[in-house]
Amino acid sequence: MLRKNLDALTEIIAGLNAMRPDLAAFYQDLHRNPELSMQEHRTAGKAAERLRTAGYAVTAGVGKTGVVGILDNGPGPTVMLRADMDALPLREQTALPYTSNATAVDPDGEPVHVMHACGHDIHVTCLSGAAALFARNRDRWAGRLMMVFQPAEETAAGAKAMIDDGLFDRFAKPDVVLGQHVVPAPAGTIGWRSGTAMAAADSFEIKLFGRGSHGSRPQSGIDPIVMAASVVLRLQTIVAREVAPDEQVVVTVGSLHSGTKENIIPDHASIKLNVRTFSPYVRQRVLDSIRRIATAEATASNAPRPPEFRPLNQFPILVNDPEATGRTINALARHFGDNRVIERPAVNASEDFGLFGTAAGVPSVFWTFGGMDPNYLKSLEQQGRLDELPVNHSPLFAPAIEPTISTGIEALIAAALTWLRPK
Repeated sequence: MLRKNLDALTEIIAGLNAMRPDLAAFYQDLHRNPELSMQEHRTAGKAAERLRTAGYAVTAGVGKTGVVGILDNGPGPTVMLRADMDALPLREQTALPYTSNATAVDPDGEPVHVMHACGHDIHVTCLSGAAALFARNRDRWAGRLMMVFQPAEETAAGAKAMIDDGLFDRFAKPDVVLGQHVVPAPAGTIGWRSGTAMAAADSFEIKLFGRGSHGSRPQSGIDPIVMAASVVLRLQTIVAREVAPDEQVVVTVGSLHSGTKENIIPDHASIKLNVRTFSPYVRQRVLDSIRRIATAEATASNAPRPPEFRPLNQFPILVNDPEATGRTINALARHFGDNRVIERPAVNASEDFGLFGTAAGVPSVFWTFGGMDPNYLKSLEQQGRLDELPVNHSPLFAPAIEPTISTGIEALIAAALTWLRPK
């Protein structure tokens, strides 16, 4: 069976060379035309069109803008491969010839610039390429492929939306769920981790209430800016003083907004923050501490009412099934070589990918693949400037087109063939 899988992989990816110019053009088109979460109508249409052309049975509008493509190829396991599609509210600064100048209206009704700063355009391109190659080589494998193009990963809404829309009831229940993500590592390399691989993330807004007044009469008001500043400073003690040193926790305040003019004490302040944890117990303890601190500071400030807490999004801990990970990564190592398939530590970044395997009750495996020119990385390292490397969510994030796309496609095919039945 191993020999058959290796032969099938060699034959399937042999057609990749001829596809590279088209894949590069497709990627650049996606990069020029990014779309925010749950607004991925054009991207979904492009993905659906490519699946239909390859011969898949395609359903669009799953979970609002998600796309599902099914390719039945005889008796055998069902393998689900997933790519996310959404971009970020960010103004691109890469100066690439295919730079995004797109704008959109965000969920709050505000106009924003939009950029593929997390590589989801790479993901869509890779899954489209893998889908086409599988379809052209049906004589080399048997089973069912389930290609899922997911919306709204950035807001942790997309996987849940597709599941709630009957993903596994309407289409198929897979035997395994596979996915990947481009990262600022050397292009051509694969990163993996068994067990807990990515952190849980909780984002929410705290609204603090004061009493407005003229800036010349502070005694007549209750200043929510001072209240908010005290909360922000005290939140920093949670990681330092309430969490064990061997636990990995991040508490980040990313937004603090209050007031409109320098001589007006406003009547409220808003804090938006993000929490990353790897343990359900620690997660709950940190969230409880945040609520306690905000409530106590409001009381200490004689606030007219307690704070309001509004959830923004929530990502689960991503856990790779150990047995399925071993099986999948062994296949990737056989193809790419041990020196290019590297075990990585768990990261504080978060993903909603794990919801698919949990909802289906099947194992899931998620790996990373590098997107940075190795010579560029080496140059930064020699200059002692590695800390300047643009990472995911940076307005300067710009993966090298090749060998990044080819690596992602080959990884998807090699991983899926491990589970499909060889012919």
